[in-house]
Amino acid sequence: MKVIFVQDVKGKGRKGEVKNVSEGYARNYLLKNNLAVEATAGNLKGLQAQKQKEERKEQEIVDEAEQLKITLSKLEVEIKTKAGDAGRLFGSITSKQIADELSKKHKIKIDKRKIELDQPIRTLGYTNVSVKLHPEVSGEIKVHVIEA
Repeated sequence: MKVIFVQDVKGKGRKGEVKNVSEGYARNYLLKNNLAVEATAGNLKGLQAQKQKEERKEQEIVDEAEQLKITLSKLEVEIKTKAGDAGRLFGSITSKQIADELSKKHKIKIDKRKIELDQPIRTLGYTNVSVKLHPEVSGEIKVHVIEA
């Protein structure tokens, strides 16, 4: 019997998959517990429509990330801090400080974990910092550290 899985079933199938399973298993377990529905023509059309809707939604998210990437490339985040001789900072600039400054001055909310700093910034001047906006899209922010 062909069924469409409504939820993930360990060892049998993932949500949205169409598979052939034994009739007893389908009727007595999958259908009874609402883990799957019978693969009729109407249900298959519904599944296809749902997949298209999810693809469109995912594409919109990618497009929004692309727009944010363009916006971020034009921005400059300015952070004031205390510094000693030769431009060395007392302390360092972290991704949290960059995210806070972005939300305060430019009204753009980015999670600090998405800002990729290998090492915290410890010198004055300009630094390009990469930002992972989406698994497929990453951008850059120009961070300018100046002496307070």
